[in-house]
Amino acid sequence: MPTVAVDKAELFERLGREFTTDEFDKLCFEYGLELDEDTTEEVEEAIKKGLPAERPQFKIEKLYSRYDLLCIEGIARALSVFLQKTDAPKYKLVYPKGGEAELLTTKIDPSTAAIRPLFACAILRNVKFTERSYNSFMDLQDKFHQNICRRRQLVAIGTHDLDTLVPPFRYEAKAPNTIKFAPLGKSQEYTAEQLMTVYESEKHIARHLHIIRDSPVYPIIYDSQDRVLSMPPIINSEHSKITLNTRNVFIDVTATDQTKLDIVVNMVATMFSEYCEEPFTIEPVKLILPNGQTKITPDISERQMLAHASYVNSCTGLSLSAEEVSTLLKRMSLNPTLKEGSTDEILVNIPPTRPDIFHECDIMEDAAIAYGFNNLPDKFPATTTVAQPLAISKLSDVIRLEWALAGWVEVLPLILCSHEENFEWLNHEDDGKTAVKIANPKTLEFQVVRTTLIPGLLKTIRENRSHALPVKIFETSDVVFKDPTRERQARNERHAAGVWCNKTAGFEIVHGMLDRAMKMLEIPRISSQDHDAPTGYYIKGTSDEMYFPGRAANIYYRPPPNHPSRLAKLKSKVQAALHVHHDTQIGTLGILHPTVLEKFEINFPCSALEFSLEPFKKQMQKVWSNED
Repeated sequence: MPTVAVDKAELFERLGREFTTDEFDKLCFEYGLELDEDTTEEVEEAIKKGLPAERPQFKIEKLYSRYDLLCIEGIARALSVFLQKTDAPKYKLVYPKGGEAELLTTKIDPSTAAIRPLFACAILRNVKFTERSYNSFMDLQDKFHQNICRRRQLVAIGTHDLDTLVPPFRYEAKAPNTIKFAPLGKSQEYTAEQLMTVYESEKHIARHLHIIRDSPVYPIIYDSQDRVLSMPPIINSEHSKITLNTRNVFIDVTATDQTKLDIVVNMVATMFSEYCEEPFTIEPVKLILPNGQTKITPDISERQMLAHASYVNSCTGLSLSAEEVSTLLKRMSLNPTLKEGSTDEILVNIPPTRPDIFHECDIMEDAAIAYGFNNLPDKFPATTTVAQPLAISKLSDVIRLEWALAGWVEVLPLILCSHEENFEWLNHEDDGKTAVKIANPKTLEFQVVRTTLIPGLLKTIRENRSHALPVKIFETSDVVFKDPTRERQARNERHAAGVWCNKTAGFEIVHGMLDRAMKMLEIPRISSQDHDAPTGYYIKGTSDEMYFPGRAANIYYRPPPNHPSRLAKLKSKVQAALHVHHDTQIGTLGILHPTVLEKFEINFPCSALEFSLEPFKKQMQKVWSNED
């Protein structure tokens, strides 16, 4: 979860009292937060040693969905309302004296549709910044960029000193060689093309360059005198930068996602509107859209939802009246009113700071938090159920137990691996129809979802080369295959695999592990030529390039007849006489090829075994299985 560092003394000042660490930890828990760390002791220790130290801080973990808790302003505001020290603030739009006609305007050019089409803005008037509130303002933007903005790919925020600019503003998209301005922190002017080179060496900006670098046009915001405000999502201009002396703040937000755009512009504006001369007021801006229509932004109107006291009671086991539920919701910064003529229905006005509320169940959860989860009554459920493991999990446990009793060590590698490890390093080719690939892998190590357990086992041996020989490890876990017949276009398949590493290859060892597993599953061993056997398993030589030539085999399984009726028995006898069987290849075993071992940096011979457990699981009701 995101962690927010807040100044301890300032937070206590905002809350109107001091807390011990345990008291504040309890308060955070009650509200659904988690106190991760109190740096007071570290600061005191540093001061004793004569080292420079910051003021003591609380590091608080918040829920991903609560964007209003990403700064000290939002946390203090929410906890004050929760403690019933203050009422939830009412945010309002304040128009100039001349009304809508005197609103500042921003014209959006149709060319922006090719790169970053969505735009919103807001103005905070007569702001008074202190050094701490200024730093909080900048820090909140960074936190948004890392969270909901997805590193500026979906949304980018720009803040400017309005007094240095002359409206109206223009939002356009232009060829990079035609854009020229002095970026934030630099006095020299550069073209947009040159900035792409300049910022390659600055890590905090370089990671965003790819968002627009290959586009024929870059988004740019100008004032009426053609002075650049910002080139989103990369950098603001030096000319309009915010300082401690800034009094009027112009906020611009560009995006590719309308929902996230609305959330971000509302959050930034509402969180810091408390520093305006008239707290919690925001001046809107008129947008002139590419189609000529106008739009007022930001939209901080409250959403209205209907909640029921009976629903809250049914979920929490309480017996609260609608009025009591309303009191609880007020503590969570919501604005409830009782519906006239009803003793059950509550009209809940959702403020712009709570985009996390989608459904009545979210309102119920807020009521439960305000009541206190630890205060909810303990009750036995009205119905009793008996849990049971999934058939495939029960089967896996049989194999795990037997192989562990045989002296093998279970390992748990990651399910993601690189494309090379899954294919090239095993001397296999990718047909494009087997592996599920990650669209935007963060690293080369996590490109595909594994289709075999062998790479993970070999990487484990590689990282434990200092371990005494023999190394004998196994895993029973899922692999994933593409499956166009499934709704989700993929399927999980439970496999069991083991690798033996020693000075000798040990083919007979992994063969024995296969035999032991089958014996525990009560699957008899048969010959491939035994056409009369109704069920069983056998191995047959193969030429898989992952294994040493002549030292590899496929594992085949002959499933038993589904319905042992007379007709079925007669049919199976006829098929046996005609040498017709529905034998299925379920896995492979063999001595790994030296080129495979070389790529995994293993210097000793290894034998591997892998097979699917899916054919052996017992049939269960669909609700207990992963079947579509």
